[in-house]
Amino acid sequence: MVPLYPLRFEPIYRRYLWGGRRLESVLGKQLGDGDHYAESWEVVDRDADQSRVAAGPLCGTTLRELVRGYSSDLLGRHAPQPQFPLLFKFLDARENLSVQVHPNNEQAARLAQPDLGKTEAWVVIHADPGSVIYAGLKRGWDRAALEREIARNTTALCLHRIEPQAGDCIFIPAGTVHAIGAGLVVAEIQQASDTTFRLFDWNRVGPDGKPRPLHIREALETIDFDRGPIMPQCPKPIGNGPVERLIECDHFILDRWRWSGEGCVGGDQRCHLLSVLRGAVKVSGDPTGRPLTYGQTLLLPAACGAVSVMAINETEMLDIYLP
Repeated sequence: MVPLYPLRFEPIYRRYLWGGRRLESVLGKQLGDGDHYAESWEVVDRDADQSRVAAGPLCGTTLRELVRGYSSDLLGRHAPQPQFPLLFKFLDARENLSVQVHPNNEQAARLAQPDLGKTEAWVVIHADPGSVIYAGLKRGWDRAALEREIARNTTALCLHRIEPQAGDCIFIPAGTVHAIGAGLVVAEIQQASDTTFRLFDWNRVGPDGKPRPLHIREALETIDFDRGPIMPQCPKPIGNGPVERLIECDHFILDRWRWSGEGCVGGDQRCHLLSVLRGAVKVSGDPTGRPLTYGQTLLLPAACGAVSVMAINETEMLDIYLP
């Protein structure tokens, strides 16, 4: 078998009515013609949606094939897994996303088509002035109050609003009502689930001229009504180095590096997702020989051990791994 090495993947683009073209203008992605480019799935292993290796001896191999054929070398102490448990993407919200909620693992396992739960987190890359994130219910709003506003078609009145800045990190545990507002570009890490229950879609229609389906009953049964206003995370420095902890939960750990010069990632019997949000970083063993630049993502298999990462100028990088 070919030894594993730092893996780059071909992005998978998803087009939805709320997307635009800032995956290209902000992140440097090479998009096709047209509009509504909403998401770039950087690392995904979900049924037919499969990341494919973009360079090196394993070029063209799917992430599912890697999970099955290189289980312990890829995932280290978290092997075996039926699929890669995380999904990482970039989103361009030219318009508001729907107001929605995701189930937890237990709830998702009871669905007619069982799935993983979906806890997620966003790091804001770009925010137009006045852009809003809806995160959690306002303090004191219960199910009866929410149902009343749903019936009045004024669901947004229940939602806590924040005006984020670039660099803010928002943690959305399963069961939290939320929506990304217009004018934002974000990086998102989530469990590898695509189960979404829509509460409200801003009274718009889909490409067919009809309102998109809502899932009011399912959403109300999924919402954790104890989750009140959600605020941006407070980063916690790790030691005296360049790394700060943004999120540590049952499903993933999200760290942010801000540094220049040499660093080291891995060597902890875990795989790591690395994504550059500013500057560029040269990763030892990358078969492309090119720096990982703004908007690019790499998967570092556990078998690579501790790997040198050389930041070119001032660099900001997300480091995501399993607990």
